[in-house]
Amino acid sequence: MKEIYDNEVYWWRALDDTEPDTRGKILFAAYMEIHSHGFQAASLSNILSHTGVTKGALYHHFPNKTELGYAVVDEVIAQRIHQSFIQPLQHFENPIDGFIELIQRSGETFSITDINLGCPLTNLAQEMAPIDEGFRTRLIDIYEKWHQSIADVMTEAKQSGQIIDDCDPYTLAVTIVATMEGALNAAKVAQSLDKLYYCGCGLIQYLQLIRKQQ
Repeated sequence: MKEIYDNEVYWWRALDDTEPDTRGKILFAAYMEIHSHGFQAASLSNILSHTGVTKGALYHHFPNKTELGYAVVDEVIAQRIHQSFIQPLQHFENPIDGFIELIQRSGETFSITDINLGCPLTNLAQEMAPIDEGFRTRLIDIYEKWHQSIADVMTEAKQSGQIIDDCDPYTLAVTIVATMEGALNAAKVAQSLDKLYYCGCGLIQYLQLIRKQQ
């Protein structure tokens, strides 16, 4: 577990320039516990042991485990998706180039530990969406914002003649997200970085096919 925490600290601290307060420490520890074990098996005792805060402090900020889980989705996982996959696309003149760079960068930085853990968004969607409406609505909100952000940049790309006319931007957005999430799932089941590489190459090939030739 310590190795996983050490691998994630750089990302958590990148959210801002300050050390997290008590609430932030609890959220980070809860995120890591849920990512490692799933929500239902997540241990509040483990979360407390990694934060050094008291049980009373935890319940001061979060009245129960479910509310803590909701906060992890709203404030940590949503922020991570935004920071890793939504915000970077805004800096590319052509979103096809942006996606290809994001895919290649992910392939270079993912470790076998990342593969074995899987995507925290997908993991919770599979575990909790069928049994808890609070989780389901929060998770679908993240997916919809992700889909819409891609659809928006693809609409602009279509209007400027960067992608082929036959593409529907929203359909394309849903397909891209599903492929990215599915690629990580396939790699997780196979416990193979090679599987992630092949899926990434396939998605890049698809993106190149929808690029309008100048």
